[in-house]
Amino acid sequence: MALFEAKGLHKRFGDQVVLERIDLHFEAGRLSGIMGPNGAGKTTCFNVLTGQYRPDRGQVRLDGEDITGWPAHAIARKGVSRSFQVMTLFDDFSVLENVLVALPEVSGHGFNMVHDLSRDHVALAHALDVLARVGLRDKAFEPARSLPYGERRALDIGIALAAEPRILFLDEPTSGLGAVAIERLVALIRELRTQVTMVIIEHDMRFLFELADEISVIHWGQVITAGTPAELKANPWVQASNLGRLA
Repeated sequence: MALFEAKGLHKRFGDQVVLERIDLHFEAGRLSGIMGPNGAGKTTCFNVLTGQYRPDRGQVRLDGEDITGWPAHAIARKGVSRSFQVMTLFDDFSVLENVLVALPEVSGHGFNMVHDLSRDHVALAHALDVLARVGLRDKAFEPARSLPYGERRALDIGIALAAEPRILFLDEPTSGLGAVAIERLVALIRELRTQVTMVIIEHDMRFLFELADEISVIHWGQVITAGTPAELKANPWVQASNLGRLA
């Protein structure tokens, strides 16, 4: 049984059908990718899977449990964490404080606990360990606003990891990154994939083909094909599309 799966998902906004009969499954311990052209419905799909939107039809299951339509905070408590294409860091907080407020022992208690937690050695050690995992341990006490863009992306992933997820969803992690920052992100994700099940939406096909165990292609709100990177490179539709040229 897959760790996370969706069956028959359908989502529309007014008269526009954005997702139609979406079937997906993500196996534990693997890195799965979702790719497709702009406007294909990829981010809407992520938002349905993680509780930002409620599906009009279909089912979402986590480790066999039906979580369809649950609010995002309830799904997060079950061990589903995600990043967003548009980052929402607290720039006036330090790098360390950004991670502290995302720890399970803090979540739901409000930001007034941050300074108390900075004196809590267990929480502090936990947060510093998260920063070490994403390569930001030496930036812990710097203001988040001072980080270059690539390190802000790493911090965003660290915040998602702080919740100790069973599965981590990343939405366009290479967005806005230059070549050097993408190389660093590849190394980071290679390390993290040994620790947590991951699902990545990505417009950079070379990035996704290099890292993913399996990839689902969404177009016009439907999953049109899925397979390993090698299988997709050999797929006639992918070869004929701009996706194939990018890959």
